[in-house]
Amino acid sequence: MRVRGSRARTGARTEGGTERRTAWPRLTRPLARRRPTTRVRTLIDTGAAAGAATDASTGPTAGPAPADESGKEPPGRRMARWVPAVLVLGGIAFDLAAPPGYTASPFFAAAPLVAAALLPLRQTIVTAVVAVLTTCLLAELHGVRDPTQAATEIITVATVTVLAVVINRVVRRSYHRLASARGVAEAAQRAVLPAPPARLAGLEIAARYVPAEKYAAIGGDLYAVQDTPHGVRLIVGDVRGKGLGAVEVVAILLGCFREAAEQETTLEALVGRLERALQREGARRADLEVAEGFTTAVVAEIPRGGTTLRLINRGHPAPLLLDEGGAVRALEPEASALPVGMGELAGWPDRVMELAFAEGETLLLFTDGVTEARDRHGEFYDPEKRLRGRRFASPQELLDVLVADVERHTGGGTSDDMALLAVRRTRARGNGRDNGHNGRDNGHNGRDNGDNGRENGGGNDRPNPTPS
Repeated sequence: MRVRGSRARTGARTEGGTERRTAWPRLTRPLARRRPTTRVRTLIDTGAAAGAATDASTGPTAGPAPADESGKEPPGRRMARWVPAVLVLGGIAFDLAAPPGYTASPFFAAAPLVAAALLPLRQTIVTAVVAVLTTCLLAELHGVRDPTQAATEIITVATVTVLAVVINRVVRRSYHRLASARGVAEAAQRAVLPAPPARLAGLEIAARYVPAEKYAAIGGDLYAVQDTPHGVRLIVGDVRGKGLGAVEVVAILLGCFREAAEQETTLEALVGRLERALQREGARRADLEVAEGFTTAVVAEIPRGGTTLRLINRGHPAPLLLDEGGAVRALEPEASALPVGMGELAGWPDRVMELAFAEGETLLLFTDGVTEARDRHGEFYDPEKRLRGRRFASPQELLDVLVADVERHTGGGTSDDMALLAVRRTRARGNGRDNGHNGRDNGHNGRDNGDNGRENGGGNDRPNPTPS
């Protein structure tokens, strides 16, 4: 499925684009009531325009079946497109081989119905016409033994053919709405959860968001990475609840985190700012109780140029620390703490956990979508056990392996969203480069000294002129 760049930018009004824009107000009305920011509105409009351009590029013959994330149609669906033709050919073979009194009309009636779900509108119509004509030709070939039966078969196939065309149109419009909704969700995710830089202040970083619903693309899990004067600060959290309410809380928390991470000198003060932000949100929303509007989170700080790691855990699954040898250690807090937003119930101070973070070690943070993933026997997934003894070339590879392993454990998708963040402290390479430069400089100096020596030597070797 190709998206034409010019139409994606200008939102060209084609037939498909018109259909998209008519469905657009219904999809964005809930977001409009929440007054999204200018950046969110711009990205949402971009996602809708891309969805409209996709429909326009496929044209009136676009099939209702969506492709996968890579843009390629799955092999199984490509094979299924041949089913209508196989039904027609099978009906012809059955009619010619069967004794009198048997009919192949069920084959010809099923062919357009299958085409309606698998093929574009134009090919569905072609299949329907072929099915009706084949029924008529076979009746003519065998002779009219029973006019009533022949007429009944032809009318049945023709009626099913009309229904197949109508079904194809309905399925196609539903797919367009799904594509538009997915574009809105992806645009909102890019606005709320932008991808962190792959390298930052001597760290390698990788992040992943895996929604429980395939086409949801956004939910109540969050992550963020911020480079500040106090070091690189991270957060991974899980907002209680689903839907737009959870997305709104995510936006509030991340906005507060990015501002407070720059201003506050300690992690305790940073978490306190997050606590007050959720309390203000609870006071603004009358339907949000203290026991419901909370967020589990881990907030971490990696000082620039240091070898330590500081973190505060507020009711969140314990992060993992992986070394280069394959050892895995769970960073369990010394004392339990309530989630962010429940400070009114217990006002004890936050406790910072400080530990060594050596070169080559990787910090892995995740939400409970990982630890609460179950297999068919009801056994929970244990990331510490499953990752122990394994080595990973990069944080990105670690997340790829972890997501694939969770899916294997559950036999497919998960019941909850997963947000993952992996950070590795890279080995210092600046000293080696500096020494190399110094060596090259010394070499140049040696060559220069040698040249000077040769010049001086040449001058000394020349004999002094003697008077004539």
